[in-house]
Amino acid sequence: MGGVAGRNPKAQTVRNMLLALAVIVPVALVSYVFIPHDDKKDPVRTVDYRVELDTARRAAPYPVAAPVGLAADWRATSVSYRAGGKDGSAWHLGFLDPDTQYVAVEQSDGPPASFIDDVTQGAAKTPGTEKVGDTTWRRYEGEKYNALVREEHGVTTVVTGTATPERLTKMAAALKAAKG
Repeated sequence: MGGVAGRNPKAQTVRNMLLALAVIVPVALVSYVFIPHDDKKDPVRTVDYRVELDTARRAAPYPVAAPVGLAADWRATSVSYRAGGKDGSAWHLGFLDPDTQYVAVEQSDGPPASFIDDVTQGAAKTPGTEKVGDTTWRRYEGEKYNALVREEHGVTTVVTGTATPERLTKMAAALKAAKG
């Protein structure tokens, strides 16, 4: 009993902590060295939107637009369809363009003004228009997003994002609307 009573409890705690570190640090270093990791790997996940597109085209009260013929370096990253909410039925399809800038296709049969303001993050209508194929799109400009907007047959279609105006036009030109 005399040997244990003479030990300093603080010294014993420090000693135990150092022993634990002597075991943990080498294990962590070995794990880091031998577990593969790729710092250059793109963290953005690409999605296959075909099933959601088919479902939206069957459910939506309007022809749903999606791009056809874009190069493989346009990557779909998000997709959703929300039926009959207070703001109408809304379709969303988000992409990263070849320069990794965001481009989204947004559609709704709800009130156009609030929908456009929401999906363009407050972009303002400009006097400019863009002729794409046989349709005319209205240009919007904002601090965060720019957009091309087309309102016809009770549906508003918006191509918006951080991409250049040329990329937004390329997306608008690739859109094909269909009903399922």
